[in-house]
Amino acid sequence: MRKPELANLKLSNPLHFLALGFGSGLSPVMPGTMGTLAAIPLYLLIQGLSAPWYIALLVIGFIAGIWICNAATAAIGQPDHGAIVWDEVIGFGITMFMAPLGWGWIVVGFVLFRFFDIIKPWPIRWFDRRIHGGIGIMLDDVIAGLFAWLCLQVLARFW
Repeated sequence: MRKPELANLKLSNPLHFLALGFGSGLSPVMPGTMGTLAAIPLYLLIQGLSAPWYIALLVIGFIAGIWICNAATAAIGQPDHGAIVWDEVIGFGITMFMAPLGWGWIVVGFVLFRFFDIIKPWPIRWFDRRIHGGIGIMLDDVIAGLFAWLCLQVLARFW
């Protein structure tokens, strides 16, 4: 059953559909984790792109995400509802940039990204608390993705 505050979100609205991570954000348990899981097939589609194209898609996804998240928060009437998971999609994409191929690395990237997104060490927590709206929703996950990316790259280099 949907939470009452989500009644104004419609999966038929493309902005809401994306904000909800293709519906994964409607999960009654761990919507952020479900949104990150929903990002895996997208990653698999783009993992073979050259670095400039991969980065371009992430930048487009980030910029569009500001608009997408603003549309969802306006419909919900809450600043950063857990059902909005487009930021997880982009954050996981950042984590997996230039990652080694293979399911093991996808799992490691997933765990690292979820760790930083949930724990929110400094400066992630600072941005999460002070920057609001679509940019705030996106920014803390971008930074979590960068932390996870750095850890993944170090692991790949020395493992």
